[in-house]
Amino acid sequence: MLHYRIHELAEDAPWVVFVHGAGGSSSIWFLQVKDFSRNFNVLMVDLRGHGKSSSLHHKGQYNFEDITLDILEVLDHLKIDRAHFIGISLGTILIRQLGELAPERVCSMVMGGAIIRLNVRAKVLVAVGNMFKRFIPYMWLYSFFAWIIMPRARHKKSRTLFVNEAKKIAQKEFMRWFTLTYELNPLLRYFEEKDTAIPTLYLMGEEDYMFLPPVEYIVTRHSNSYLEVIANSGHVCNVDQPQDFNERAIRFMQLHSFSSPVLQASAV
Repeated sequence: MLHYRIHELAEDAPWVVFVHGAGGSSSIWFLQVKDFSRNFNVLMVDLRGHGKSSSLHHKGQYNFEDITLDILEVLDHLKIDRAHFIGISLGTILIRQLGELAPERVCSMVMGGAIIRLNVRAKVLVAVGNMFKRFIPYMWLYSFFAWIIMPRARHKKSRTLFVNEAKKIAQKEFMRWFTLTYELNPLLRYFEEKDTAIPTLYLMGEEDYMFLPPVEYIVTRHSNSYLEVIANSGHVCNVDQPQDFNERAIRFMQLHSFSSPVLQASAV
């Protein structure tokens, strides 16, 4: 089972589950723990191959559904029936997948630096990465991607944090995760076409040039989706502007009770 950490406020308090992105670990939420633990029970997981879950051995390749089921396994183990979910970067895809597999367990979704669609630049980066991933050190590749996605001087803290976390991942594990990029386009197309009944807040940095425009488009098509743009922030907005990120996310989650919109719809 995945390694996890909890901060329990009270037995009857709502839960919030934090899901990091590729190359990160639960430690990237260090600027969120204090604020959220005042209002929620907090669960943070290290995804397979990351952080303290790096000791878990998985044979062969895996897909986004496999990784999402890892998270559900932790929820079952802790007897958490429903929760709010917060993700950053690739972690938002896992949360959206979880909303497909078990929508009755998701109260709301907060998507930080959400990946909704790959633009031309992103597709080129992925293609180049897949072409050269077996010939160059994976950290060169990851560092280059981090610089492309977070290029500004004020993104340095976020960029450095993610690169340092990625150094802890074994190269074989990195290759498995990078192989998931082959699944991205069809999966993202499906998510874009299908609206969800789950209240969803997109928190995007105004300087997240690669991923902000698709989110601006999708909120015009999905009735339960909302966008808030954080000033002076790039892709990893929970690190660039943590106070702003925390306040917006907490306010959104407090507006949504544990009444599942999926269960309500089925009862009508």
